[in-house]
Amino acid sequence: MPIRAEEPSAWKKHVVNHRSPFEAVGVADINRDGKPDIFCGDSWYAAPDWTQHKVRDVPPGTNPHYHEDFADAPLDVNGDGRSDIVTCAYFSRRISWAEQPADPTQPWPEQTIDTPGSMETAYLVDLYGDQTPVLIPNVGGQVLLYELVSRSPTVEWTTRRLAPEGAGHGVGHGDVNRDGRLDLITPMGWYEQPVDRTGAWVFHPEFQLGTASIGILGHDFDGDGDTDVVWGMGHDFGLHWLKQSTDAAGKRTWTKEPIDETFSQVHTLHLADFDGDGEMDFVTGKRIYAHASEPGATSEPCLFLYKFDRSASKWVKQVVYSGDPAPLAPLDPEKRDAMKDFRPGSAGTGLQMAIHDLDGDGDLDIVAPGKSGLYWFENPRHETR
Repeated sequence: MPIRAEEPSAWKKHVVNHRSPFEAVGVADINRDGKPDIFCGDSWYAAPDWTQHKVRDVPPGTNPHYHEDFADAPLDVNGDGRSDIVTCAYFSRRISWAEQPADPTQPWPEQTIDTPGSMETAYLVDLYGDQTPVLIPNVGGQVLLYELVSRSPTVEWTTRRLAPEGAGHGVGHGDVNRDGRLDLITPMGWYEQPVDRTGAWVFHPEFQLGTASIGILGHDFDGDGDTDVVWGMGHDFGLHWLKQSTDAAGKRTWTKEPIDETFSQVHTLHLADFDGDGEMDFVTGKRIYAHASEPGATSEPCLFLYKFDRSASKWVKQVVYSGDPAPLAPLDPEKRDAMKDFRPGSAGTGLQMAIHDLDGDGDLDIVAPGKSGLYWFENPRHETR
């Protein structure tokens, strides 16, 4: 099922901090002035001119090519009306939350939630459909859920540990069996959310995705009533989808097809309606130096949008950003440095992106962090007010 040819980008790139090395990001109105601000790594950036306020220390990891900031998820954790940041770290194996003080420009103290193991990243989702925040971390060898059950007078999180059969590099969600409840999707299959919140999550080992992205998307892309699965290869080339169908016996079947195999390190995907037509698209791209030694590591940094054209049964690809490769990068991967190897202003996806109407013009923009800087991309559907 071929993909349509690319077209030049109409998206406008804005520089927030071209020297930011952090790979996680969140958007929230931190100073409560009615404008969305950006939180990334050790700082938040005040809209609209992106004044930087450093509010915490984020050290390099044991491997100095990475920093101990693998997620930045905005959430009012303690119910005081201010946005805090839920974060996690790979090397210290820690999930924590950074508490916003009364003056958001002052240091944000951190509180530990748990230390379950090394985590690639984590994200928040309304998993149960009742507005209860649930954090889903991608922990090596484990499948865990953290539910915020109390904000005040004390902050309390409960931990739900699922059977480990599905654990691997990658995690996501979607209503796989169309029963109205969100299920968990992993590289080894999917976990069915029980009717009873305290019940067991049944694991269905129906596919294997490999070293998958975070997130893995569960959505009915082709409009046939079944939830399909889309994911990228986090440490190799390839963006794929599993089309769900039902055979003559009523059994669920999966058909794997490529979407795009022209770029590598496809680490994060986000589902949203970027063109306002009522159908969901998704954005992804290259995580610059996910590992500096991987296939395609020094190739062109990029961000792309994808939509499934249901009438033509084809994926449509739109360029958000395409940069230049790093042909002079050192042959020794250990000596590579994204800030030096790629041209200034090169953008990648990092471990997360934030999807938000940053300029208030009624459409969704993209905030992209990474080892080569922090940028936001203005949706061309409307002009900035």
